[in-house]
Amino acid sequence: MSRYVLPVSALGTVVGGAVLLKDYVAGGACPSKATIHGKTVIVTGANTGIGKQTALELAKRGGNIILACRDMEKCEAAAKDIRRETLNHHVNARHLDLASLKSIREFAAKIIAEEERVDILVNNAAVMRCPHWTTEDGFEMQFGVNHLGHFLLTNLLLDKLKASAPSRVINVTSLAHVAGHIDFDDLNWRERKYNTKAAYCQSKLAVVLFTRELSRRLQGSGVTVNALHPGVARTELGRHTGMHNSTFSSLTLGPIFWLLVKSPQLAAQPSTYLAVAEELEGVSGKYFDGLKEKAPAPEAEDDEVARRLWAESARLVGLEVSHGSSVRAQSLPR
Repeated sequence: MSRYVLPVSALGTVVGGAVLLKDYVAGGACPSKATIHGKTVIVTGANTGIGKQTALELAKRGGNIILACRDMEKCEAAAKDIRRETLNHHVNARHLDLASLKSIREFAAKIIAEEERVDILVNNAAVMRCPHWTTEDGFEMQFGVNHLGHFLLTNLLLDKLKASAPSRVINVTSLAHVAGHIDFDDLNWRERKYNTKAAYCQSKLAVVLFTRELSRRLQGSGVTVNALHPGVARTELGRHTGMHNSTFSSLTLGPIFWLLVKSPQLAAQPSTYLAVAEELEGVSGKYFDGLKEKAPAPEAEDDEVARRLWAESARLVGLEVSHGSSVRAQSLPR
């Protein structure tokens, strides 16, 4: 019997070490224990994946949570799940289609009319490496949803966020932004041969640049904005890549995926951290890789590119920036 003790012990050590290594690579849990009782939180794309887990984490901390989703059946189901698991009954579903400027304006108008405050806005929803689709308004889908939709939504809610200060905006981006480039001559891929990977990277770079310029514009307002890469997670976001469904990936790269790919629960920790951590009060315009602040790609720190992207984004979504910082929606230029 004793001859089995050493192999079993060694196996236990290997398994234990692997689990610890995975936890280290994944970045771990949100270190903050702060609660957010009385605060209103909006999470886009919250019916599944990282968004749903972020909403769950913030509901546990006592927030009034609004799940903003396109598919209302899934959104209502997610809200019900979160209410049941957290016993927080202040969790509600609202319709928001980020591929429709009309829907974004309607959602924002309803929030402004019905909510006393908005303390935390988590711009989480995303489309990744889809076919060459366009939004309702004719924008390339990834640029339209990942950047322009959240750009308009955030601007429309800025007065409410300022009135609720100190408040926070969290923009979920991706490490893929480092491979991105903003092509001002063809932002919506009307002239070039479509490259879904390049389009995704451009959209995520735009999110980081938006974060930088918005932070500059919000100085002294009490509203902070930061961007984060949550890590690679096993969610529905990657459904268009085919990576998770590939037999080769499953058999050959399975161990690597197991080590590097996070669960949605772990991938939601950075968003939760940026939303609640008391030590981040006043921190703005930064990029976080997981729970750690890091420097983004060089183009993401180019203030001229950020300002130019802001102006072009405002033009595309029909947003007029008046004197001061208030915004007004115009009719969309065709």
